[in-house]
Amino acid sequence: MTVQTLRMPRTGFGRGHVQAVAGCYFVASFAALGLPPYLTEILPELGDHGARWAGVLYIVPTVFGALGAPLWGRLADRFGRKRLLLRAQLGLAVSFLLAGWADSLATFTVALVLQGILGGTFAASNGYLGAALEGPALSRALTLMQGSARAALVVAPIVVGSLSGWLSPHRQYALLAVLPLTAALLLAALPEPEPVEQRETKRETAGDTPPVVSLRTLYALEFAFVFSTVISFPYLIALVDDRLPGTSPALSGVLFALPHLVYLVAALAVHAAFRSRPRAGIALGFACIALGLAGHGVADSLTTLIAVRLLLGAGLTLGLVCLSVLAADCARGRAPGGMFGTLEFFSKAGAVAAGVAAAAGSARFGPAAPVLIGGAAAAVTVVAAALPSLFPTLHHRTRRSR
Repeated sequence: MTVQTLRMPRTGFGRGHVQAVAGCYFVASFAALGLPPYLTEILPELGDHGARWAGVLYIVPTVFGALGAPLWGRLADRFGRKRLLLRAQLGLAVSFLLAGWADSLATFTVALVLQGILGGTFAASNGYLGAALEGPALSRALTLMQGSARAALVVAPIVVGSLSGWLSPHRQYALLAVLPLTAALLLAALPEPEPVEQRETKRETAGDTPPVVSLRTLYALEFAFVFSTVISFPYLIALVDDRLPGTSPALSGVLFALPHLVYLVAALAVHAAFRSRPRAGIALGFACIALGLAGHGVADSLTTLIAVRLLLGAGLTLGLVCLSVLAADCARGRAPGGMFGTLEFFSKAGAVAAGVAAAAGSARFGPAAPVLIGGAAAAVTVVAAALPSLFPTLHHRTRRSR
């Protein structure tokens, strides 16, 4: 059996199934990604008139999602990836309903905690795909999943804002609970991937090459990437207002969305160009992120802001795509639920660390501090990746004899 045969989708699992999983993640992410920006409007309805808890509650689902992801991943490997993916969608629906019906700050907080613990649809979806696909087919599917996340991040806040004239963002939690319920019904028709034991046997008989990077290196790169990119999100609007006073909210929103739009446009082309050389792509991605974020610190016109946002988008696209390629490579022969669950832990840990650093830096040094901290973190990662003593598996790969 050839390596190419191993990397093809499993019997009965094709492109339509991948698109269904990505589509279900997109619709289920609407409330999770679209409503948190409106916490400052939601909390006064629950007694927090100054919305003092908005910053803390913003990261509550992320914190508890990080804590639960590895456990849910291991349970998926033991009891079935499809079953645990359905659990994640239904868990989101329950938490959204509770959040929409909450009449106190305490109940709303419990709902956000449950969203983190019971959710985890991204890790569950990746674990499901990791059990069904290998190699380029898996990395392409993971790239598509990231595209779903970027699309939801762009579209969901706009939809929520448009609905706010008829229904408050608070009550929209209950309305949008229908989306993960619908996703669960659609996912129920998908097949269960084959047991991991069969995949391990196939890899042993194929004599496949070792992964490009170790799991430890993959987790470190994931943490660094999420930290350096997410840190610029919370205070970008404040930075735009500081540099370009009088900027309309619509234009600020477009500037915020630009890097994600770059991903949606260019991700598949980048995947085709870098799927065979992800190490070069990840290094180039971190370099673009470092330069782009540093440019945010000195940009003083709309033209320069657009330019540095596009440069950040190039880095975001290169990083996400090449991390997907590296993750697909590491998933060969491993239990995918546990691996992707742990990867999600490091991703969410990077987001939490970024939020804390952004808040502290902005309070101490102003709205430009988060982008400069993120740029410095990306630059340090580029340097670290260039030093074999720090990331040896980025520089050495044992090749099998042909």
